[in-house]
Amino acid sequence: MPRPAALLAVLTPEEQAKFFSEAMFAELRAVAPEFRLLDPTGLTAEAFARELTATDPEVLVICWRTPAPLVTFPPRLRYVCYLAGSVKHLVTRMQLERGLLLTNWGNSISRTVAECAFFHTLACLRMATRWTLLMHREGGWREGCEQVRSLFERRVGIHGFGPAARAFVKLVRPFDCTVSVFAPDVDDAVARQHGVACAASLDALFADNDVIIELGPLIPATIGIVTERHLRLIRPGGVFVNVGRAALVDEAALLRVAREGRIAIGLDVYWEEPLPVDSGFRGLLNVGLTPHIAGPTPDRGVDSGTFALRNLRAYAAGEPLEAVITPEVYERSS
Repeated sequence: MPRPAALLAVLTPEEQAKFFSEAMFAELRAVAPEFRLLDPTGLTAEAFARELTATDPEVLVICWRTPAPLVTFPPRLRYVCYLAGSVKHLVTRMQLERGLLLTNWGNSISRTVAECAFFHTLACLRMATRWTLLMHREGGWREGCEQVRSLFERRVGIHGFGPAARAFVKLVRPFDCTVSVFAPDVDDAVARQHGVACAASLDALFADNDVIIELGPLIPATIGIVTERHLRLIRPGGVFVNVGRAALVDEAALLRVAREGRIAIGLDVYWEEPLPVDSGFRGLLNVGLTPHIAGPTPDRGVDSGTFALRNLRAYAAGEPLEAVITPEVYERSS
């Protein structure tokens, strides 16, 4: 495959700065002899479609602020390089079946998502929210410290076993944890390769572990898959962390369980975002909250940019790409 003839990058100044250093953006400009940068701020879907038709790129680099969905594709368009994650709002399965090549940020953000899950795990076990609220607001000290736990030698269960879950396994490995996973697409052979075991069921995952990490994929079949019954299978003193998809969990049931105080909970995702000011989760001593920041931190956006540049170089050289969204991947993606 020859070098692509034309590349259109649709990025706000903020997106450009987040994902590309100056040197990296210069490399992006050099991918194709025809390069154009379009700021989508304030651009309607109709106006963007006109710009896309007028530019007629072979390669399209886009991010969060690109008007969606991509309805009309120009004749030369072959490859869409998406710098973020979820793609279903952008393209249809039929467009992929017709030959459109699409990639996203793949596993480039897996370690930061795993890092956030790890942070919440330790914060829950060490009761960080409790001490933060009591010591800052009430002048408290060690009241309740007998409930503090360590991560060493804990039983950890992970719902889902994608790249972020696998990165999390690496983070807890020094703690001598026994790790099991529940993911329908993971068999015993794959589990053994990663030093984990397969749980027999979602029930078993919740009942048999001290810490549960929610990282399952969000598809129609998994909406609300974690019910109040599952949450009550976690033994007192256990931990539930969700840095994946809020809609996997019955949030009303999670709040009921949280209010009882029998387990510690760490959350980065919510059914309604921003989290309402009057949310019942706010102020609970056993609940740690972060504002949907498990993805790339501002200093690590370049990881996705580096990943994109690697794919763009591969495309120009006619080599295989990473994180290709095939029709099959599309169906099981969030």
